[in-house]
Amino acid sequence: MIFVAMGRIDVRDGAFVVIDEVNGERMHIPVGSVVCILLEPGTRISHAAVKLAATTGTLLIWVGEAGVRLYSVGQPGGARSDKLLYQAKLALDESLRLKVVRKMFELRFNEVAPERRSVDQLRGIEGARVRKTYELLAKQYNVEWRGRRYNPKDWQAGDIINQCISAATSCLYGVTEAAILAAGYAPAIGFLHSGKPLSFVYDIADLIKFDTVVPAAFKVASKRPKQPDREVRIV
Repeated sequence: MIFVAMGRIDVRDGAFVVIDEVNGERMHIPVGSVVCILLEPGTRISHAAVKLAATTGTLLIWVGEAGVRLYSVGQPGGARSDKLLYQAKLALDESLRLKVVRKMFELRFNEVAPERRSVDQLRGIEGARVRKTYELLAKQYNVEWRGRRYNPKDWQAGDIINQCISAATSCLYGVTEAAILAAGYAPAIGFLHSGKPLSFVYDIADLIKFDTVVPAAFKVASKRPKQPDREVRIV
């Protein structure tokens, strides 16, 4: 996986190159041996370069700065279908899906999931623990907490802590989706989450968000920033 920013990507003498338009310097990228290339703001790419990437099976992903947003993807799912088929098999078989959810529970909470519980029951247990974690973080950072409340259509309608959490998780979702696509899986085929375009993204992001971006959101919110979104992104 390679990040490219502030340059022009083209094909020169059959090679995939990044050209620094200020200094005229060139950097060759062994496109055939790279799983994916993430194109950050300030990057331009030629039709010939896109064609070469597609021919060699290298995934192109247009992202925000540092990958915190994902805007578009070339050749979704990569050049292979085996991982997509395996993911679909696990999601469609109820017993296999439950095994995956139980493993996710174990990874997230560092303990074995309770026996004889369905996916819905495990989701309920997870939800209760998440609410408790929010309360503990609020006490730790001395932030007023009235629950996770936000309106996707009116992001600024929420209080500061909810704006910070939304901004932080949005960054994590962008990076997670890029990683999932680079690995050859489908963001929409989830296990604990289902029925949404980013179900698997939510599954994977949930494994780490309370160890990473959510505490960062509470830390920022404790300072009562005037621009929560900006402050969270630069933490």
